[in-house]
Amino acid sequence: MGNSKLSGAWGEALTAEYLRKKHYQILASGYRCRFGEIDLIARDKKYLVFVEVKLRKSADFAQAMEYVDKRKQDRIRATASFYLSEHPTALQPRFDVMEIYAPEGTRTRCPEFHYMEDAFE
Repeated sequence: MGNSKLSGAWGEALTAEYLRKKHYQILASGYRCRFGEIDLIARDKKYLVFVEVKLRKSADFAQAMEYVDKRKQDRIRATASFYLSEHPTALQPRFDVMEIYAPEGTRTRCPEFHYMEDAFE
């Protein structure tokens, strides 16, 4: 497993734990279809949440959210539409982004979290 794949899984696990503490139920991790991938799919009483996790060492170059551009958002939306066609729900869909800043990568003891609800334009 490559280092970026390892750190991606680590970031998704941290995000899943963060969401569980906020009473979300994790439905899928690393959901893939022909349109793309969604890092995490979770739900609470009101929302079905599609979460993009961005892990960076720092925000020096650009904030992690800046890597979720319009093209990436469109791919995630298409993937979410496909997921919804397979898993119909009355819940309101929402697109969130979790930024994790971990200066020492997976060895970072206290990563910094920035969770943005309804983050897409």
